Amino acid sequence: MNPDILRQLAAVSTATVTMQLLKRGLRNCFIRGAVPLNTAHCRFAAEAYTLRFIPMREDLSQVEVLADPEYPPRKAIEDITPGLALVIDARGDPGAGVIGDILAARLQERGVAAVVSDGPVRDAAKVAGGLLPVFCAGSAAPASLNVHFGADLQCPIACGGVAVIPGDVLLGDSDGVVVIPAALAAAVARDGVEQEQLEDFLKQRVADGHPTIGTYPPNPETLRAYEDWKHSERDHR
Repeated sequence: MNPDILRQLAAVSTATVTMQLLKRGLRNCFIRGAVPLNTAHCRFAAEAYTLRFIPMREDLSQVEVLADPEYPPRKAIEDITPGLALVIDARGDPGAGVIGDILAARLQERGVAAVVSDGPVRDAAKVAGGLLPVFCAGSAAPASLNVHFGADLQCPIACGGVAVIPGDVLLGDSDGVVVIPAALAAAVARDGVEQEQLEDFLKQRVADGHPTIGTYPPNPETLRAYEDWKHSERDHR
């Protein structure tokens, strides 16, 4: 993914991006149940690296598996490329944490962009105190093996009811996380920046006393005023 596209996306809101995706026919793109642990450190834009959990089975979910470097949840910590977001399909199960403070610290040290899961995390207060953006479904003390078995890496997953494909772009802010298909990222970034510029103008129109009808959404007269405003802004630079 072109870094300029990610920088553009990081400058706009998830609300803006969901509207851009809606205009392109995509409605199911906002991950449900994944909220930021720390809203002061939650904004990111990054490509997805996926981890899939399946339900626990006693012969598989043994404590000894945690020492296996090929066990997907442990392999992910060291194999994920810096700058990507670790996206975890925890099946929305609230019964166990998918990472804890030690793994979060390692991911932060390795330069991972964020962790996103539809399940909870362990040691939530400590994880929230770090600089790694973490979006999850709250906190739970039990380890993942109590309810999960790590099955796959870098495969299509469901997270919070949304399909996530490796390489999709995720954008996170204080509202949550939106999934952007890689093929649409450049257009969504470009048009998202323009949308927010237009909305800044519309908010000022409302503050100046204009009614919302004809202003939001803008009618042709308002759009002409917006174009005049843009030209005026450029002339003053």
